[in-house]
Amino acid sequence: MNKTRQQELIRWLKQQSVISRRWLMLSRLLGLISGLLIVAQAWILAQILQHMIMDNIPREALLLPFIQLILVFIVRAWVTWLREKVGFHAGQYIRFAIRRRVLDRLQQAGPAWIQGKPTGSWATLILEQIDDMHDYYARYLPQMALATFVPLLIVIAIFPSNWAAALILLGTAPLIPLFMALVGMGAADANRRNFQALARLSGHFLDRLRGMETLRIFGRGEAEIDNIRQASQDFRQRTMEVLRLAFLSSGVLEFFASLSIALVAVYFGFSYLGELNFGHYGAGVTLAAGFLALILAPEFFQPLRDLGTYYHAKAQAVGAADSLKTFLETPLASPERGEKQLPAQQAVSVTARDLLIKSPDGKVLAGPLNFDLTAGQRVVLIGLSGSGKTSLLNVLTGFLPYEGSLQVNHTELRELDPDLWRQQLSWVGQNPQLPAATLRENVLLAKPDATEAELQSALDRAWVSEFATQLPQGIDTPLTDQAGGLSVGQAQRVAVARALLTPCQLLLLDEPSASLDAHSEQRVMQALNEASRQQTTLLVTHQLEALADWDAIWVMQDGQLVEQGNFTTLTQNNGLFASLLIHRQEEI
Repeated sequence: MNKTRQQELIRWLKQQSVISRRWLMLSRLLGLISGLLIVAQAWILAQILQHMIMDNIPREALLLPFIQLILVFIVRAWVTWLREKVGFHAGQYIRFAIRRRVLDRLQQAGPAWIQGKPTGSWATLILEQIDDMHDYYARYLPQMALATFVPLLIVIAIFPSNWAAALILLGTAPLIPLFMALVGMGAADANRRNFQALARLSGHFLDRLRGMETLRIFGRGEAEIDNIRQASQDFRQRTMEVLRLAFLSSGVLEFFASLSIALVAVYFGFSYLGELNFGHYGAGVTLAAGFLALILAPEFFQPLRDLGTYYHAKAQAVGAADSLKTFLETPLASPERGEKQLPAQQAVSVTARDLLIKSPDGKVLAGPLNFDLTAGQRVVLIGLSGSGKTSLLNVLTGFLPYEGSLQVNHTELRELDPDLWRQQLSWVGQNPQLPAATLRENVLLAKPDATEAELQSALDRAWVSEFATQLPQGIDTPLTDQAGGLSVGQAQRVAVARALLTPCQLLLLDEPSASLDAHSEQRVMQALNEASRQQTTLLVTHQLEALADWDAIWVMQDGQLVEQGNFTTLTQNNGLFASLLIHRQEEI
């Protein structure tokens, strides 16, 4: 990563701090108060030692200064604790805001764009990388201000009693950030490479885990284990590289801090021996001045030590920001967002003329297509894998750009408000997603305010009630990740119930019976067949049985609609549909 890119990322990170400006300002203010308490604590302690050792004042007479010292200790500890809490809230608020922006952009990009990157990589981006920016906002940014304010306060406190000690601290302090910058120049680049390795490892591992059975069938299990081992080794080496840089920067800081404190101690030692006679304004070096400087010298470098500790957080944040900023600023060739709205509860018809469906990067996926999907019609879309069926569904849901004409009730789809348009759709795919905690909550995602009667009706129509009564807590049974506790067929029925809960104007079904056992397939298709008669429906399927009662069948091949007609007509034409049907019957 070149220097220009690093500076660009640092500016972007600082721009995000505006999201939590008040929390960050409060954290800096508390740090400044903590610095004042450090000076007060050192001054009171130095005065107590001067009175006890040099002035021979009885300990009983120093009761009030001792009480003041204890109070300062307590208040300083409380301020430090409160500053940590405030810093945590600042980092948390910014992380939540950035994660919301990323998720909103993913929603805007749509499934067709997201599928170009492994799921594990998206998980790393949304979880790992955003969380790794926390310490930058919670600790590093406030500490940058404290690394200036607190040393300046300490120099101001020492200068009236001994200017030589103050100059020693001022002269050695710039060496620390200078050498730390030299050491840390490669830290951000190392973190960026580490995040890339983690994203590759996450995506690689998750993809292989999902395809474990297929790999095992084709005897590729051992080879993929070796690939994962190599990816893990690469990630381990890059992590160790980051840790080496972190330890090196800490070592440089401690060396120069110790050297500076030693110089102050040597100066006062020789001054008390009478070998050095400067820096005390002609009044002699007092014990209080020496104690004050020696007590404050470590505190002078403590903010710089903390900044060095959090410098790794900065490098980590810069590395994480690289892919985040790139993702958030990458132009999306997404469909144009219109503002028009279709009348509610109006039957939907779709007409396409010379329709070209494009990918997010502008590549033609299918077309030109010409079809008429009339209001209330039930159409089946079939074709081999890769023929363009899913692309057609994605353009109908507004997630892919297109050229030509695609009209919904005589209004171009690109002119409709996509959010309002999707409210009139229901969609059931082949991989049921149940993100909520319980079965009930997953169904109610479609309509949170549904009555108990509406919910029960949807459950009955989707045949969820058939197995829900056998669950430990019925429809309130908690579900683990990826619908754990339910079979694929049961999870699919829950997804169907969710689609049936809200009346829609266009029902889109993308291989809803794929990977289901015979019983679950029968139940799912029975529920969807009944639901398809209530609105316009487009069913994508590889199953060619039980299609005789559908209004029309469209056959796609290589991005083209090569056949359109009803079951009887297509069977008699001896075209692609007839050949697919014969091949299917031979397999059975």
